[in-house]
Amino acid sequence: MQTILKTFAAIALAALMAVPAAAHHGWGWTSDEWFELEGTITEIYVGNLHATLTVEADGQLWDIDLAPLSRTLNAGFDEDVAAVGDAVILIGHRATDPDEFHMKAVRVIIGDQTYDVYPDFAADYDAQANA
Repeated sequence: MQTILKTFAAIALAALMAVPAAAHHGWGWTSDEWFELEGTITEIYVGNLHATLTVEADGQLWDIDLAPLSRTLNAGFDEDVAAVGDAVILIGHRATDPDEFHMKAVRVIIGDQTYDVYPDFAADYDAQANA
């Protein structure tokens, strides 16, 4: 019986710990409106589950989610294309909560290079912008 309780407790703890990690996966937490952010990269992470950036814009730090690792790498974005201190333009969708400085980017622009980490969404953005 004690083994069953320990197993149940371990499963419950694992489930509770997974909730924050899953909170911003998918698109449900983002606005439907397109959002553009210009700033300076302060942190870069290219790894699993997805690549992320921290960007300073107008004195505020923003958490930026890119695509899952394989999609981000397929777009040409890796550790060698950006550095802390680089200027960046991000296009995507911000969090629906206006007090949350978090966005999911579909396009990353650094210098004259564009990385469409979600190419289908970036094409939709281009179509709307050119309509």
